[in-house]
Amino acid sequence: MGNNILSPSLLSVDFNNIERDSRIIDEAGAEWFHLDVMDGTFVPNISFGPPVIECIRKITDRFFDVHLMIVEPIRYIDVFKAAGADMITVHYEACKDLKATIEAIKNTGVKCGVSIKPDTDVCVLEDYISMIDMVLIMSVEPGFGGQKFMPKALGKIKATKALANKSNPNLYIEVDGGITLDNVKDVIDAGANVIVAGSAVFKGDKVDNVKRFYEIMNS
Repeated sequence: MGNNILSPSLLSVDFNNIERDSRIIDEAGAEWFHLDVMDGTFVPNISFGPPVIECIRKITDRFFDVHLMIVEPIRYIDVFKAAGADMITVHYEACKDLKATIEAIKNTGVKCGVSIKPDTDVCVLEDYISMIDMVLIMSVEPGFGGQKFMPKALGKIKATKALANKSNPNLYIEVDGGITLDNVKDVIDAGANVIVAGSAVFKGDKVDNVKRFYEIMNS
């Protein structure tokens, strides 16, 4: 597939046909599944929790990229690990003690990511880059799918890449929000290597959408 990874967001799945659509994107070659967990407090929306992730885990062996948009996620690390998470990403803004939260995730044996919202400066992550496996740059305000990409995210991706080059060259740099076939190349060129896309994967021909994303991302 190349070095860059597509992680379709199941927030955009047809929940009446979650098994069918999960199988389709799995067989189409999507390497990761992005699972957005929202608590209605940290973000103004509620999505799904561990039981849904457990159900999807029975359908596919793909890498589960679980994004916790919840307050004090340290309370639920073991639960999401048990549900099938391969990577747990928490928000810098949602943790009283980010270092302890990172350590709790790493202690379960899953990979650890940290996300920042659009108005949070990348420099807040400088002390944590060497401890984690991924930084997730939000290119929309977290909470709802289908928003437009914020171009200021490109500068944040470049800044994250510069930090990674200094202390963690193998860091995954993931970007989530408003990414389409038209702008994904700009996101990759800025330094991202994991792309989250929801509507742009699940609307229309899912197999063709996955194929086209990979063609552009790895061209």
